[in-house]
Amino acid sequence: MAEIIDGKKLGERIKEKIREQIPLLEKQYGRRPSLYVIIVGDDEGSMRYVNNKVNTANSLGMDARLITLKSNIYEKELINIIHVLNEDPLVDGIMVQLPLPSHINEDHVVDAIAKDKDVDGFNSLNVGSLWQGTHGIAPCTPKGVIQLIKTTGVPISGKFAVIVGRSNIVGKPVAKLLLDENATVAIAHTGTENLKAITSLADILVVAAGQEKLITADMVKPGAVVIDVGITRNAEGKVVGDVDFDAVKGIAGFITPVPGGVGPLTIAMLMKNTMECFLNHAEAHSDVSKLWATIIKARIGGHKQ
Repeated sequence: MAEIIDGKKLGERIKEKIREQIPLLEKQYGRRPSLYVIIVGDDEGSMRYVNNKVNTANSLGMDARLITLKSNIYEKELINIIHVLNEDPLVDGIMVQLPLPSHINEDHVVDAIAKDKDVDGFNSLNVGSLWQGTHGIAPCTPKGVIQLIKTTGVPISGKFAVIVGRSNIVGKPVAKLLLDENATVAIAHTGTENLKAITSLADILVVAAGQEKLITADMVKPGAVVIDVGITRNAEGKVVGDVDFDAVKGIAGFITPVPGGVGPLTIAMLMKNTMECFLNHAEAHSDVSKLWATIIKARIGGHKQ
């Protein structure tokens, strides 16, 4: 029987480390890390999600603010707002909730966010840094996936990892982060022929395809680490993942539940990215600040991607 990987518990531990450090940062620098979240439109689900992000950041002691814009805003107006935030030295992190209305080009908006304030890690410059192995900001969910795997105690180095899903937000960056940990990586997807033949070889299986019960028990190697990133609402209204949890937990060594697995880590990594953006800005101001920021990074487990 698989050991359940408790993302909620791990997320709380990460957030608690951040909460402990913020009073020290405010004392040293005279301000707290700041996060600005922009949402366009009034979709109820998206609004609930962004409010959770803002409330979490504020509960940790950050200065987090929500900017709500009408759905008919012009793309140029939205980008101008982002440019104002880019130029504000008191703003550390900026994120725009996706998806955006169809008349707005998401790539233009994401790339308008300054690289050093792009807490989602979606800006093309940060994507390039991730793949080149230079300093940048890694996306929150993939970063959380790596943390979840590491909590199992199973070494990533030398293992065969399979990612089912090829999105720019999860699949591809997870593959790169696993490569950075010296795993041998294969990317599969819903169009892969004989998917079972590939997934059943995986020591580490990360599934992010958005298809309910795509992965069944016969597709999983005994003892494997299974990370389910998928999240959909089935016909009964229940939130489910891409893995047939009840069946696979009898085969896998470790498995994440849905909900309660990857989701809490995505929020925690957003907080961590915001903290790291703040510290990187602090490093730029003086040698003393640089030393202090380095110490705090070590305490929260931060590192350059």
